Amino acid sequence: MFEPIADLKSARILVSNDDGIDAPGIKLLEKVARTLCDDVWVVAPATEQSAVAHSLTVRRPLRIHQHSEFRFSVDGTPTDSVLLGVRQILKDRKPTLLLSGVNRGGNMGDDVTYSGTVAAAMEGTLLGIPSIAFSQYFEDRHPVKWATAEHWAPDVIRRLCSIGWAKNVLMNVNFPDVLHGSVHGIVAARQGKRALADAVTERQDPRGDAYYWIGGQRAKDLGQPGSDLDAVGCACVSVTPLCVDFTHAECLHRLENILG
Repeated sequence: MFEPIADLKSARILVSNDDGIDAPGIKLLEKVARTLCDDVWVVAPATEQSAVAHSLTVRRPLRIHQHSEFRFSVDGTPTDSVLLGVRQILKDRKPTLLLSGVNRGGNMGDDVTYSGTVAAAMEGTLLGIPSIAFSQYFEDRHPVKWATAEHWAPDVIRRLCSIGWAKNVLMNVNFPDVLHGSVHGIVAARQGKRALADAVTERQDPRGDAYYWIGGQRAKDLGQPGSDLDAVGCACVSVTPLCVDFTHAECLHRLENILG
């Protein structure tokens, strides 16, 4: 178990994301973290790395750029950033807590498998650090309600850190697309499921050759009460514990009986 963090004031917090070092969400999360303690470090990708999932750069060298005393960028993925943050930049003292985000857009249901925001928290978990991913959901053509994440994130962090959780679990938090005063509370929710959409758009370049855009991977919510999608749709902050051990216990037991 990750032990509860009783005194956040004495903690060391590492902040990362997948939207890049200059994204508004990471600046917001750094601001939130600094209300909790003074020892806050930011190590994030130099450019946007949305949907890269838990990819690790192994075919080229990585470079770290220092922006200020406590802010660094890495020319790689969210996973690279967390790994170098923990093993290189903060090698003198490991972070007490890792916060990833706040992502511009939700990371719920099947989308967590693509999310670089979730992947940064996954890497922190694998490195033995309690980790929380944050995303601010918004509907198309709506302005992103960053103030909702800023208002609710400190309470979520304090509550989660007061209980601790299993060492193979990361916490995935999604804020709804409503003003902070209209949020109905914080709820525990399971990972939901969406129906697949037509995700590929074919077009032609000026030479007449085909090219493709992949986007809008998910369409209709399958409507599962108790899921993260349902919670956010009901104007609640959803908190979902995601396990980094992908083993399906029931299927494993059946295989043991069949295979011996």
